[in-house]
Amino acid sequence: MKVVYVSYPPSDTADADVPASADNALGLRPWIESQGHTLVTTSDTGDELDRELTDAEVLITTPFWPVYLDEDRLKKAENLRLVLTAGIGSDHTDPEAAKARGVTVAEVTGSNVVSVAEHNVLQILALVRNFVPAHTEAREGGWDVAKIAAHSHDLEGKTVGIVGLGAIGARTALRLRGFDVRMLYYANHRRTAGEEASLGVRYARLDTLVAESDVVCLALPLMEGSQALFGPERLKAMKQGAWLVNTARGAIVDRDALVEALESGHLAGYAGDTWYPQPAPADHPWRSLPEGSEAMTIHCSGMTLEAQDRIAEGVHEMLAAHFDGTPMPDDFVVVDPSA
Repeated sequence: MKVVYVSYPPSDTADADVPASADNALGLRPWIESQGHTLVTTSDTGDELDRELTDAEVLITTPFWPVYLDEDRLKKAENLRLVLTAGIGSDHTDPEAAKARGVTVAEVTGSNVVSVAEHNVLQILALVRNFVPAHTEAREGGWDVAKIAAHSHDLEGKTVGIVGLGAIGARTALRLRGFDVRMLYYANHRRTAGEEASLGVRYARLDTLVAESDVVCLALPLMEGSQALFGPERLKAMKQGAWLVNTARGAIVDRDALVEALESGHLAGYAGDTWYPQPAPADHPWRSLPEGSEAMTIHCSGMTLEAQDRIAEGVHEMLAAHFDGTPMPDDFVVVDPSA
């Protein structure tokens, strides 16, 4: 059986040898080969990958270096039976096309929940406290305290709206409780009164949340209904001077409408580590947002070393089930063609 693993290339920095890179493949190679199977690793998501997929049975792809699997590509991969996302979020695979072709899609549910929740708090604080311009001032030899202080705020007393209150949204709320903020949330499924009390959140309609929040944090999957959920009108409906944080998926926010909202000064700032497409091209407009209005990172929020260990464990468990012909854990399966 042939397994293809696609991820980012190893760094040219000597001490940046990390488990999830294409060369290391989550440390899976010795075990896969000991089972009599073949592992091919690559960072290519174009023609080279298509050639490898022609006879591959399993594809492992990372959400931060995704393989976009549409119907045409799946047709070419005639032997493909399993697509594993080494992380959370399988929106890069067309679920209907996968199901029609008998391809199971699964991901490592819960593997990077803690890591992304911590990153949410990090980026909220980076925006509200005007951290990036202050850091730039320090590195460039300046000492213009007035310039930095003019756009720096306390988080305490602000209203934070969390869109999506699944595992990541809930853990973000728990971590924000200590900042004495007012928290609203919107989700397709409302939490129980007890859960709301323990998380310190209050349910609100999306329009109400957007209108009242000083900070909006997106923690929902990319799915039908969330594509460009924050488009021109919804961005305009946000409070003047509000901040937006998006570690969910880049395509949930309208790319060009966001640029306009920041350039006009309607929004004070945007932070996130998810882009569309990924990897983001060098000329992506979010790479050159107005100075002082962003705290962007590359898609690394869920890739702490601890998260990579959890991802490796989950991928190993799913591959073992596939090799043995036994069912995978239900909570890992995103598309089950037999259902």
